[in-house]
Amino acid sequence: MKITPITAAYMPLVDAAPLIVAREMGFAASEGLALDLCAAPSWSAVRDMLAFGRVEAAHMLSPVPVAMALGLGGVQTPLSAVSVLSVNGTVVGVGADLAARMRAAGHGFGLNDARGAADALKGAAGGPVVFGVPFPFSMHVALLRYWVAGTGLADLPITIRTVPPPLMAQALADGEIDAFCVGEPWGSVAVESGAGALILPGSAIWASAPEKVLAVRTDWAEAEPDTLARLMRAVWHAGQWLSRPGARTAAAELLSRPAYLDTSPELIDRALSGHLTATAQGEQRVVPGFLRFAGGAAGFPWRSQARWIAERLAQDHGLDPATAMQTGARVFRTDLYRQTLGPLGADMPGASEKVEGAIREPLPVASAGGRVILEADGFFDGRIFDPTA
Repeated sequence: MKITPITAAYMPLVDAAPLIVAREMGFAASEGLALDLCAAPSWSAVRDMLAFGRVEAAHMLSPVPVAMALGLGGVQTPLSAVSVLSVNGTVVGVGADLAARMRAAGHGFGLNDARGAADALKGAAGGPVVFGVPFPFSMHVALLRYWVAGTGLADLPITIRTVPPPLMAQALADGEIDAFCVGEPWGSVAVESGAGALILPGSAIWASAPEKVLAVRTDWAEAEPDTLARLMRAVWHAGQWLSRPGARTAAAELLSRPAYLDTSPELIDRALSGHLTATAQGEQRVVPGFLRFAGGAAGFPWRSQARWIAERLAQDHGLDPATAMQTGARVFRTDLYRQTLGPLGADMPGASEKVEGAIREPLPVASAGGRVILEADGFFDGRIFDPTA
């Protein structure tokens, strides 16, 4: 097999694992790919590296390709989200002073009650709150805005400020932000440094949020279908490996290396296992489904989720929601996913859209191979999003 070089950009986060594992565990090599990974200093750098052709693929925030299709952000190169790299994996946290006030008022940092956490934060803050997020077009922002709008936090002046993930803990310690929503391990770094505490996982706001996607330029996907298919297969196999019960220790060690996340394997293992340390006092919490790479159609790029993202962006930026949803849905390439990964036995739902938020317990649904068991996807407020409404 001819060896094909390919470069992918990523941010140093635990949910970059499928690309890192594809390279380090030989899944890319078995597809005839010489996969080179390029760490970026910020999400805007990841976007620009892909859009302007420095790399062929990227570990990317799921709203970014949708935002670009809607003409937001100043860069409009058409991108395709060919698979979902990770579901969930974010945390919401607060600075040490806010955490102390929340504790004094009786908050228990249970990480399972979105309304309770909002009420406790509102009471402790009593005024403006500045949240740090990694990028304006991100699931972090979408989840924060959704949570704030549906709770008493809507009564407070809320500011959202961009901070690169590795700098989040320092920004909290320096008082530049009061709270944050970020991907792991950077929330746990804030806890370990004493700068803050965790109050929610993102999954407590939306139980199955598509956090990162594998993104490529649409013109490159059309020009290099074989190379793209090989990359998609390698990443899919890496996600399956990551989901094996015995893979966690090896994955945490691999990701912790200086070339990748350059942090403690123990911090990385917290995200992989869902066993989080919520506070500087060492309080442990277990979050089922905290971060998923496979199973329950985790990698499937649901067009209904692209529509949800597009609707949120339209509301935030004054666009027509119906047009935005139609445009956004085309970015999530269920067609390429089915064509490429169906033959491997990937979870392949019969439909490409679903009513988001309607599944409260694991649900068997029809699929090309018989059935797929979808995981719960409820929103904290019980609302649903019907993409056909």
